Amino acid sequence: MAALRGVVVRDDVIVSLLMQAWNGQLELLQLIDQCSKLEQERRAPLAAILYQTWLKRTPSTHAHAAYFNLGATLSNLGDLVASEEAYRQAIALSPGFIQPRLNLGLVLERRGFLDQAVEEWLWVERNVPADTDEYKPFLLLALNNLGRVLEIKKEYRDATDYLDRSLSIDPTQSDVLHHWVFLRMKQCCWPVYRPTGKVSPELMENSTSALAMLAMTDDPAVQLAAARRYADKKVLKDLPSLAKPRGYGHRKIRIGYCSSDFCLHPVAMLMVEMFESHDREKFEVYAYCWSPEDGSEVRKRVIAAMDHFQRIDQLGDEEAACLIREHEIDILVDLQGQTAGARMNMLAYRPAPIQITYLGLPATTGLPFIDYVIADRFLIPEEEARYYSEKPLYMPDIYQVSDRKRALGTPPSRASCGLPEDRFVYCSFNNNFKFTPEMFSVWMNILRRVSGSVLWLLADNPWAETNLRQEAINQGIEPSRLIFTERVAPENYLARYQIADLFLDTFPFNAGTTANDALWMGLPVLTRSGRTFASRMAGALLTAANLGELITYQLSDYEEKAVALGHRRTECERMRAHLIRERTQGVLFDTHLFVRNLESRLLQLTMHLPTTSSPL
Repeated sequence: MAALRGVVVRDDVIVSLLMQAWNGQLELLQLIDQCSKLEQERRAPLAAILYQTWLKRTPSTHAHAAYFNLGATLSNLGDLVASEEAYRQAIALSPGFIQPRLNLGLVLERRGFLDQAVEEWLWVERNVPADTDEYKPFLLLALNNLGRVLEIKKEYRDATDYLDRSLSIDPTQSDVLHHWVFLRMKQCCWPVYRPTGKVSPELMENSTSALAMLAMTDDPAVQLAAARRYADKKVLKDLPSLAKPRGYGHRKIRIGYCSSDFCLHPVAMLMVEMFESHDREKFEVYAYCWSPEDGSEVRKRVIAAMDHFQRIDQLGDEEAACLIREHEIDILVDLQGQTAGARMNMLAYRPAPIQITYLGLPATTGLPFIDYVIADRFLIPEEEARYYSEKPLYMPDIYQVSDRKRALGTPPSRASCGLPEDRFVYCSFNNNFKFTPEMFSVWMNILRRVSGSVLWLLADNPWAETNLRQEAINQGIEPSRLIFTERVAPENYLARYQIADLFLDTFPFNAGTTANDALWMGLPVLTRSGRTFASRMAGALLTAANLGELITYQLSDYEEKAVALGHRRTECERMRAHLIRERTQGVLFDTHLFVRNLESRLLQLTMHLPTTSSPL
């Protein structure tokens, strides 16, 4: 009863505040204080009403401040249109007011108006001085937002320039360095760790993201340290576990998949047939999605394949975790790791008793609440398992699932792709950020030794193309021997593999989905395997395809093999014929076998087998 009386008293206070605001009798500082209390009590709609009443009924020279606070409240409530209007009112009343421009940019970004968001931050960049402590934080926010959003827009050069300026003002920003390093990798700006201002080399390396680190080293200890650094900094700690630790005793195991990539994305493109193939007598399949609605065929297939498809993009991490717990999910499979869009704090609430990572991040996550990583014994040798925060859940044949229903376009002619008809065509359609100066030098050696051969690459961005052509010139190779191709629809991209002779893999970050695609189309893939998950992906696929002859362990051996095959095209044709047979007769692309094997492993987990330090 006392609690109820407390609520009544508080509601009487609110009525009184609204009456004071209506009568123009509420001071601005009182207004801000009371609205802040309402928001802390999770009664933000009432705070918005109080701000709106005050603004309508109270003439004030400080109305711009109230509009700014109203904009923030409405933004937190998800009313982005009204929030934008409030911020614009604040700016109209006080054009030099910096904070609403910063926040307006964020609201415009959330609404999808990236160009307009950039304009707001550019105003701050052009008008706010960097030489005063008062204004420096605002300028840094604007510069960092410009770098982040221009990276999303693939305007990499300008994004890098703005982050360069930000680091010149404050060289200790590890989150900015995180983006700066990856931007340089995407543009093939070598060396990636270029001295910049007063940034220490140690901070530069320690700020490298877990994903970017995959292309920097094949030392599993370094990758584990990078993953743990990020987790320590970004992930909530000491949260209560939501899941019932011993499971729920359902007749069917409830398995949930969570991802921002249930769309035209490599993860969905590999996994969609697996979702379709789960044994519905034993498993009930849920999806937790915060992916874009891209209307793609693969997204339609993913949605149709699920027993329950739940969008959680409008839920906070705790709310989403509670929903998963409410659904009594037995096994939760995260398809993100530490990649873009990850919701690690959702997983930190441990909404399921068994939590697994798969495909999204080809490395350890470093997250203490992820129990297992799906692997095979080539991908993660048992002697390297100590460098993973998860236990390997070993599959008998191959860690990677495939979609055998992927559409295939008509093979293009070599002439239509700008390729020579009668010369050996090497290709590497990996993302350019996987390229390293060491591997590129090997590729140039291969072109030098195989007369007339060309290297067919993905035109990822114009800055990478310019830098790679210049690097070819520096190594004495005619830049016209690098042939760049634009991205096309998936079926046409697959068809391209039929007119190349040999796929040259990257190291230390191998091709994953790209290698799967090449092998599916019968194109041999030459790889260099190392010690890490990312550096062993292609080797795992080749092992399952019985083509171990294409796995090398030294760059010198890789070069010699590529040159030998460049002089013996018939060997590539032999391997192509072998791969075509493997499509129907081997284990690599046997999706139903993969699903049955995975389900067998998952059934063992739910039977509460003793948990030990040994991999399963």
